[in-house]
Amino acid sequence: MGVLVTPSITYADSTGTTEAVNEKFGAPIVVYGGNLTEEQKKSVKDSLKITENSDVQEIVVTGKDLATYLKDGDESARMFSSAKITRKDAGKGLVINIVTPDNITEVTSEMYANAMLTAGIQDAVVEIAAPKPVTGHSALVGIYKAYEVTGGELDPERTDVANDELSVATNLAKEAGIDEAKVSELLTEIKKQIAEQNPVSREEVEKIVSEQLANLQIELSEKDRQLLIDLMDRIRQLDIDFSQWSDQLNDLSKTIEDKIGNIVDNEGFWQGVKDFFNNLIDSIRSMFK
Repeated sequence: MGVLVTPSITYADSTGTTEAVNEKFGAPIVVYGGNLTEEQKKSVKDSLKITENSDVQEIVVTGKDLATYLKDGDESARMFSSAKITRKDAGKGLVINIVTPDNITEVTSEMYANAMLTAGIQDAVVEIAAPKPVTGHSALVGIYKAYEVTGGELDPERTDVANDELSVATNLAKEAGIDEAKVSELLTEIKKQIAEQNPVSREEVEKIVSEQLANLQIELSEKDRQLLIDLMDRIRQLDIDFSQWSDQLNDLSKTIEDKIGNIVDNEGFWQGVKDFFNNLIDSIRSMFK
């Protein structure tokens, strides 16, 4: 399971082919959740295809890192999600791969991509893994730490907002019952409009949110709607060059649209199968009338 936030990039390592290390950024960083047992760490290494011969730098992410990157981060938090990040040259975009999709239960690759763009992370290949079912939230903190180890600089305010974005996204999917792909589409479309319209007030942000909810035919409770407006108003106030956002948001939007299209196509297929058997049963019943 993965998302490609760029028009053209390939990554050979996932197929077993060795990729040359980009000496500008150094070897890829593998960051392990600090609460992994040795057995779980081995499982993560296997999932990320890390061997004794792999040219990588390994670090650990703990609750202390959570408190560093998030204003209300809990130092006692247990960290299991892990990630491998490979920095790329400017313009290459983001490639997000969840290599253990059954074990990342709440956060999708599109949600990671959206949050990473908000945090200021661009141009990287990121692979995410966990040895057992976890929500996947702590992987984002590991990605922050790995990104800075490779020389990237992140604004703490942006990483904090990005974490809030991830929380709002998973809340809308889990509590409000909105399809995960639709949640990512909603967040992406709102951010695209913020980048294009450059709103200067909360009222203007609220108008954008309302318009996109209507366009995508999504209904939210007043509480969830206000959470979304609060989040987007915080994003509006960040020190972001929104002109640089447009291309990557458009690429992400296309990826999400394709995913939603595939879901719809699959639903149509299974509805056809269901209709076939229902018609068959009706035909058999009519034979005995």
